Order: sequence, then structure tokens, then C-alpha cells
Amino acid sequence: MKARLPFIFIIITMMLNSIGIGLILPVMPSLITELTGGSISSAALWGGVLATTYAVMQFFMGPTLGNLSDRYGRRPILLISLVAMGLDYILLSLAGTIWWLFAGRVIAGITGATFSTASAYIADISAPEKRAANFGLIGAAFGVGFIIGPAIGGFLGEIGPRVPFMAAAVVALGNATLGYFVLPETLPQSKRRTFDWTRANPLGALMSIRKIPNLTGLVVVFLIFTISHQVYPSVWSYYTIERFDFTPKMIGASLGAFGFFMAIIQGGVIRMIIPKLGEMRTAMWGMGLNFVVFILVAFLGEVWMLFALMPLMTLGAIAGPALQGIMSKLVDDDAQGELQGIFASVTGIALILSPITMTSIFKYFTDSDAPYYLPGAPFLASSLLEISAMALLFVIAKRIWGTAATPAQ
Repeated sequence: MKARLPFIFIIITMMLNSIGIGLILPVMPSLITELTGGSISSAALWGGVLATTYAVMQFFMGPTLGNLSDRYGRRPILLISLVAMGLDYILLSLAGTIWWLFAGRVIAGITGATFSTASAYIADISAPEKRAANFGLIGAAFGVGFIIGPAIGGFLGEIGPRVPFMAAAVVALGNATLGYFVLPETLPQSKRRTFDWTRANPLGALMSIRKIPNLTGLVVVFLIFTISHQVYPSVWSYYTIERFDFTPKMIGASLGAFGFFMAIIQGGVIRMIIPKLGEMRTAMWGMGLNFVVFILVAFLGEVWMLFALMPLMTLGAIAGPALQGIMSKLVDDDAQGELQGIFASVTGIALILSPITMTSIFKYFTDSDAPYYLPGAPFLASSLLEISAMALLFVIAKRIWGTAATPAQ
């Protein structure tokens, strides 16, 4: 059991990181309106700015922290990040201005970019044949945390919009304390290397896209799909407040339910659908389903309809792994790692672009001088993105394989 403690700690760390993110989601609209004195429409735009800022820092600092861990070891980078994250949550709980909150999200983006370091730690302590399965457990832990976090955050948010930040600080600092006692270093001095800024370039993976035939168009499809599907975390809290007058508790409950269905889809349903339909048909059906569901969500009139549609909202996410599967079959075995780097970079760009885009659309159509009041407008924008990605995939498939039903049908 003692030998398993470091592995268990990393899994718990990723889950607690996810819980920390989820804790604050239900109360961000309330805190922003408190700090700015504006409407929920204006708060949404600020929320988009804050989310994009966080994503930018994650995008650029993820490779940097990973490379720093190659130089100084995994343990110090992980522990320092956890302590800094806990202190940042305290800073956020005390925010007196929106710029204070902005500075806090910058720090949060830096300290939260520990996924690459955690993955490197898992690689250090795992046998080669078990690494893929253990990496999967990191993703599963993150998903479980995102179910628990919003639910707890919504409950605590009923006490006050700053309480979840305090709870997140306790979680992070408690985890750092645990790690101090149970987390050994896994990278010996003999295997450490000099830090090199050129190897910490997050855009480096994108430069290799042109080396792989037929990949560029499919990467564009994946980018459009990811931007579209990120509409849910980008505007969910603001949309549900504006459309259904949700309280933090209801926002937390709805996000928890969404996470629950997503875990079912990602954990089991995908494994049944893709083998039966093949990657191409799965991607097409997934994006087609998203197109329809986004339109339905845009015009929802009752709360029960929102919850009833959640299984279909999350089912549409199957298009993402299907697209990744299509691209992986175009790449040689010795370039699969490079392809994963491309996926990470593209996802990072989508996480930067989607929040600011979707919240800007939300503000435009919910402002007092909006030409047409429609809180669900971001979902209509996503539906257009989905049908565009679907059409582009169809054209690419016809060009590469001569039919839209391959590879693997």
C-alpha cells in the first residue's frame, strides 16, 4: 500500500484540482456582479475574459511547468504549485475589485497548469505497458472531481459567493500538506536535463501539422468542434441565471448532473458506439446530434427540458474521440506522441477562443439594447459551427477516401 501512495496522491491531486475549479463555477456570476455592480449580461462578458485569461496561462505555462519538472524534479513543482494555488484561492476570496479577481485568475492559470507534470510523474512510476491505463485514470479522476465540485460549490454558494473559494483553498493546501509527507521524487539527478525555453513552446506541436498528409483539414474540424462544444462551460452559469433564474445551488446541481452524464458517455457509451459505427460515422452522427441539440437548448422554455436534454448534450461529445481516432489512423506509430501534442495545442486554443466568443454573443443578445432578446444565442452560434465542421469533414472524407463512410466505416 505504501508503494502505491504516490500514485494515489497524484490521482487525488487531479481530482481535487478539478473539484477546486468546479467549486467556484456556480458563484462566479454572483461574485462578478458584486464586484462590478453590473448586470448578469455584463458579468458574462467579464466571465469570458477571466476564463480566456485562465486558458491562456494554462496554454503557455503547461509546457513550461512540465519542462521545469524535467530540470528540478516532479515533487517540488507539484508541491509549489499546490501551495500557490491554495494561496491564490485565498486571494480570490478576498477580491475587492474585478482587477483583483483578474490577477487571481492569472495566478490560477499558472499554478493550475500541472497536468503535464502529473502525467510525467505517472510515467515515471508506471511500467510502459500500464502507462496508457494510468493516464486514463487521471482523466477519470478529473471527471469525478468535476461532478463533485460544482455540487459542493453550489451548496456553499448559498452561504456567500466567497465561501467556495475558501473551501477550494483548504482543499489545495490540505493536498499540498499530504503530498509533503507521501510524495517522493521520481526523477533522479542523472536523468534531469537543462531547462530549454525552445522545448517549452506550446505552439511547437502545431508546426508539425504540415508534415503529416491530409491532417490539416481534420485538425481544423477538430478545432471548430471543440470551440463549439465549449459553449457549455463558457455560458452555462450565466445562461441558466438569465433564462431560468437559477441560484448557485441550482447551477451546481445542473453542472454536477451534466458531469455525471458526461462520465457515463466517456467511460462506457463511447466504447460501445465507435466499434459499431466506426470513427467517421460516429463523428458525423455526433456533430449532427450537437447541431440539433444546440438549437433546442437555445429555445428552451422550462427547467425540466434542460435536464431532460442532458443525456443528448453529453452524447454529442462522442464526436471528439471519433475525430481523434480518424486522425490517429493517418499517422505512423512513431508519430502518435506528436499527434497527441497537436490535440493538446488545438484544445488549448479552443479553450482560449470559446469563452470570450460565446460570452460576447450572450452579452449582445441579453443587453438592455439588444436588437433581439435571446439568452440562448451562443447555442445557435455553436449549432452553426457544428454544421460547418460536419460539412468540412464530409468534403475532406470524400477527397481522401472517396467516401464519407471511412475509415472504419
